Amino acid sequence: MKSLIVNADDLGWTDGVNRGIDECHRNGLVTSASLLANGAALFTALELAGKSPQLGVGVHLNLSDGLPVAEARKIGSLLDAGGALHGSPGNLLFRLTRRRLTLEEVELEWEAQIRKIIDAGISPTHLDGHKHVHMLPGLFEIALKLAKRHQIPAIRVSHEASTLRSALASGSSSSISAVRRGARARGLKLLASDAREKVSRSGLSTADYFCGIAQTGHLTLQGVEQLLKALPEGSTELMCHPGYVDQELQKSATRLQGSRQTELEIFTNPSLRNFVAQRGIHLINYRRLAEQA
Repeated sequence: MKSLIVNADDLGWTDGVNRGIDECHRNGLVTSASLLANGAALFTALELAGKSPQLGVGVHLNLSDGLPVAEARKIGSLLDAGGALHGSPGNLLFRLTRRRLTLEEVELEWEAQIRKIIDAGISPTHLDGHKHVHMLPGLFEIALKLAKRHQIPAIRVSHEASTLRSALASGSSSSISAVRRGARARGLKLLASDAREKVSRSGLSTADYFCGIAQTGHLTLQGVEQLLKALPEGSTELMCHPGYVDQELQKSATRLQGSRQTELEIFTNPSLRNFVAQRGIHLINYRRLAEQA
């Protein structure tokens, strides 16, 4: 059996992003979303989730953007001079190796993020990381521990399958940035090469395959069609970032602007839904995945 989780990251970023994810769930292929506990549009995201019982909602663990959820005085190593979370995954990795990032503080902040979402009435289906920071050394183990603590049944393993990466790249122009994105995907796999084994030992679930890193911001309809044709037996997660471009998004610190509107159009394209039905692909979320395990 071929099962597909289409997960929209950044739920809660802006109202426009929320509306785009909602549209892709109600009229398209999106089955799952990852919620930012410190997102500027958290409350409208919670309203959306409450009206969409079939949408799986996970926690998008964040160390890179926005204000923290935990008390700032307790997590100083995670914050910049202005008191905000900061740093690319590369910068965070550098700070880890130089012992300028305290793992105990990461756990405090992520615990606060998860607790905030649970206290708002959401039963998270999975954990994943904003910019995949949960895959960094030491941080993946924290994510596993928190999933077990809060009875969250699944976690994303950001190991992109090369065959699916190639299929998804169909119709996308080759460029230096594409090469860099591919290198980033391979780097993430190297950082936690035994991640799937750790998930299994923890009694949690994860998808058999994952893709979407190298094509983040560059998805095409042709690429998604080719991915569906190449979909292997078992479960696959396709990560995406749809949304409407509103003023809040334009002002925010994200390179994903017009591409979100493009992805909204891709994932609500009727031809894709027909394609999925014709090929007998089962659209699921992470909770359903865990139930099948």
